[in-house]
Amino acid sequence: MVKKQGKALFSIVFLISVLLASFFPVAGSNNVSFAASSYDYILIFPRDRYPETGAHIKDAIAAGQSDVCTIERDGTRERREESLRGYPPKKGYDRDEWPMAMCLEGGRGADIRYINPSDNRGAGSWVGNKLSKYADGTRVKFIVK
Repeated sequence: MVKKQGKALFSIVFLISVLLASFFPVAGSNNVSFAASSYDYILIFPRDRYPETGAHIKDAIAAGQSDVCTIERDGTRERREESLRGYPPKKGYDRDEWPMAMCLEGGRGADIRYINPSDNRGAGSWVGNKLSKYADGTRVKFIVK
């Protein structure tokens, strides 16, 4: 009898957990969702809209750069200077950096690629808009699709 009650209680708790979880899958927008403990959110980066930036992010992550951006707006200018040191400007190109300078993971050792300015600036604006609502310290996992 006690064994049956235990199974029934477990089933009820499990069902309630599943139902509650179905109410909280999305946090923010259709591109950002709640995630596991090594990051707070997932951002799906649209490679079809920003192909050069998307390819750079994907390649940099594959080469060992972090796929998580810990937002830290203070220090962005300094990290950008560190990451771009040794990569002079080229006429007709922007210098794209991964991880981005707004991330604690950015700065010295970031992967740099020369890309089309409209792709880079559009992607930067898109990411900035998506992340504007998140506080410093928020960890965002980037997935390029």
